[in-house]
Amino acid sequence: MELLPDESVRDSVVLAHLDPAAFRRRTPELIDVYLTAMHYPTDLARARSVLWEEHSQRAGFDCVVGLGPGDRLHGLAYGYRGAPGQWWYSEVRRGVRPAAAQHLEDFFELTELHVHPDRQGHGLGEALLRELARGRTERRMLLSTPEGENRAWRLYRRLGFTDVLRNYRFTGDPRPFGVLGRDLPLDPRATDDRRITPVR
Repeated sequence: MELLPDESVRDSVVLAHLDPAAFRRRTPELIDVYLTAMHYPTDLARARSVLWEEHSQRAGFDCVVGLGPGDRLHGLAYGYRGAPGQWWYSEVRRGVRPAAAQHLEDFFELTELHVHPDRQGHGLGEALLRELARGRTERRMLLSTPEGENRAWRLYRRLGFTDVLRNYRFTGDPRPFGVLGRDLPLDPRATDDRRITPVR
């Protein structure tokens, strides 16, 4: 489906779901937003492309993007159903105490959520997350994010995500991460930015 934003609103954004095939076709654009938003070097693109293609084949995969005029990509959020045998599941399971293992029993993993710096601060990140969470059948949503006070942390706290692990080190990454989670569904409050329109 071709998704056209309202041309009367210069900066309007449309939210659209990408199926796995469309996700793979647009992977270079998606990764470009990811690298720009995270200030990562471009030489990570190839490895990420391989990983993201594998993610798109997992059960329960979904991706939501924010598209502006000319089909320009402003942001993305994707994830899938968490399950034993996945790297992230195994890493978090290693870190949680037995009493907290119920967090991993029925969850959707928010794998990536990124907004291009030009569009940050206008509610797009929240809109992407809410649209991705809408209609999910899993009991919980889990995610990991680098430690540090920033927009991402403020968004997750505002939406009710609480600590599962703090200052956690994933294998191969020296940075401390927080693992956060909350029950689904999210409350139905819409984003404050009325220029962002969800489309299914």
